[in-house]
Amino acid sequence: MSIHPIMQKLSAKVARTDIPEFAPGDTVRVQVKIREGEKERLQAFEGIVIACRRGAQGTFTVRKMSFGQGVERIFPFNSKVVDKVEKIRSYEVRRAKLFYLRGLRGKAARLREVERAS
Repeated sequence: MSIHPIMQKLSAKVARTDIPEFAPGDTVRVQVKIREGEKERLQAFEGIVIACRRGAQGTFTVRKMSFGQGVERIFPFNSKVVDKVEKIRSYEVRRAKLFYLRGLRGKAARLREVERAS
């Protein structure tokens, strides 16, 4: 199914260019804007990208372990809440969606790191 040409032009204008390229299996740190009353601050959410959907309304899901409890958060690429995304490290994965990590704990949940060509 193709996208209407007008929608393609709109999505190209709205698309953010400051977000680096990343894929499922990469560890990222997302700086999220938190509003508390009149004040606004940045809070980091660091974890493994387990799902990624590209496009005009694309999203990515980040999972982290917090005090032994798994926490997942879905971020839209074009959200004003997302201030900055940093790619920290890459892992070798063979799937596009890493939902199997939800059922794993400890060493079983580790991914194999990929050497970066710098």
